[in-house]
Amino acid sequence: MAYSTYSDTAVAGVMEDERAGFIRRTYAHLAGAIAAFAMLEVYLLKSPLAVEMIRFISRNQFGWLMVLGAFILVGWMARGLASKVQSKAMQYAGLALYTVAEAVIFIPILYLAVNYSEPSVLSNALLLTGAMFGGLTFIAFTTRKDFSFLRGILSIGGFVALGLIAGGVAFGFDLGLAFSVGMIALASGSILYDTSKIIHHYSQDQYVAAALELFASVALLFWYVLRILMRFSRR
Repeated sequence: MAYSTYSDTAVAGVMEDERAGFIRRTYAHLAGAIAAFAMLEVYLLKSPLAVEMIRFISRNQFGWLMVLGAFILVGWMARGLASKVQSKAMQYAGLALYTVAEAVIFIPILYLAVNYSEPSVLSNALLLTGAMFGGLTFIAFTTRKDFSFLRGILSIGGFVALGLIAGGVAFGFDLGLAFSVGMIALASGSILYDTSKIIHHYSQDQYVAAALELFASVALLFWYVLRILMRFSRR
């Protein structure tokens, strides 16, 4: 995965009220992206696309691995866009495109969660993801620690994950529970890293890009929390 370097004009160097405004705008855009994602899913799960994607996955031996690979690659591309784009219009375009792409990629797992798992699985996954995100955000803001040292670890972890998925496609092995647990650890580290950047390193005009990058980490966390809960719950 691509984890970006920092802007020369960091938000940490501005006045307190300006920094607070940047943080509010970042999390407002994150909330907006999540709300748009949820609305898109409500529509897409009732559309023919959901059934067609499930059919494709069920008929293809490597269908789920292909979805996992697409999920990680889209997140990677989103991070790359967030780190390089300076135009506000392009930042908004990137956030919108990423939200739509994630909504499509999430169709199969949400369809199975809604139709073939216990009714509480989806709500429990949402609650657990929200609790973990809140806890990690609290840690980052209260300690105000610079987690930039995680950049190399997260990049290596992302490449290892892609390698394991490629190996699963090539050799047909199941990634299993340990992989999902490892991806939750990777997503948790990403949230700490992204939040640290929001506190210390983004420039004032990058709140849309910051929201995009943080959304990618939250989506990664939610995906694997849901996968683990679904693994132990079947109707």
